[in-house]
Amino acid sequence: MIDSSRRAVLATGAAAAAASAVPQVFAQAQPAGAVPGLPDGAKVGFYEKGGVRIRYAEIGSGFPLLAVPGGGLNSCIAVWARAVINIPDEFKNDFRVITMDQRNATGGESTGPVAVDDPWGAFADDQLGVMDHLGIDRFFFFGNCIGGPFAMKLMERAPQRVTAAILSQPVGHNPANPDYMYDAGKTVWAKELRERRGDVSMETIEKYLHNLYRVRPDFVYSVSRDFAKSCQTSMLVLPDDVDAHPLVTSIDVASLCQNAEITVFPWKEPPELKARTINRARTFLKRHQAA
Repeated sequence: MIDSSRRAVLATGAAAAAASAVPQVFAQAQPAGAVPGLPDGAKVGFYEKGGVRIRYAEIGSGFPLLAVPGGGLNSCIAVWARAVINIPDEFKNDFRVITMDQRNATGGESTGPVAVDDPWGAFADDQLGVMDHLGIDRFFFFGNCIGGPFAMKLMERAPQRVTAAILSQPVGHNPANPDYMYDAGKTVWAKELRERRGDVSMETIEKYLHNLYRVRPDFVYSVSRDFAKSCQTSMLVLPDDVDAHPLVTSIDVASLCQNAEITVFPWKEPPELKARTINRARTFLKRHQAA
């Protein structure tokens, strides 16, 4: 059970690929050009392994920061153009920022099988595969929206590689609207996927969404509360409170994870407060560079 005094304080303050597996990888960097959401100077490439093809982009130099945009299952590079914090643009002078289209996201160029049996693990494999392809071992992680569950899964799958993580407006189970993410995936993402991929049946999609959002209908979906209690990774949580990003999820992450901090809530307005929050995120990451 969460310590009630810590919850109150927080509320108010509101792995690498196996050595024996040698994937086929091909990538050719090219100017970002007209890719929405990317600042000038970004480079775009592709990582391929088996039936998976992932588009990624990078900009800047320094300690690596893998940044995942929001958008639910339509998490793709273009989403940065309308994100509350455009990480590639905001942090390009501080870190080597890597971002990517998630597998089968509408608006992106990443494709692959619909991983019914282990959907959260498949996303983690894609993300770690990109970092392996780039020769990056340890890195920071910034996850917006669905990037919250991604972050927790990465820390479970490869804790030694994620030096520190920021969970911004994390997706999680909403007790007031428990099927919100499942329904959104079925009515929006599934329809768009079926238009592109007639080979994927609705039955397969429903099983996939079930395993994403209904097998563990609690917390951040991708990991258990017991894992969160054991997680040692340093985290900073930027909370939100909408159907997809319930405030209780941010508070639970910060309450359960031993080395988690949480910002004030709300933090997106006024502009001065948002700027201070972004600066806090930057300072938080830089503090952990030598870790």
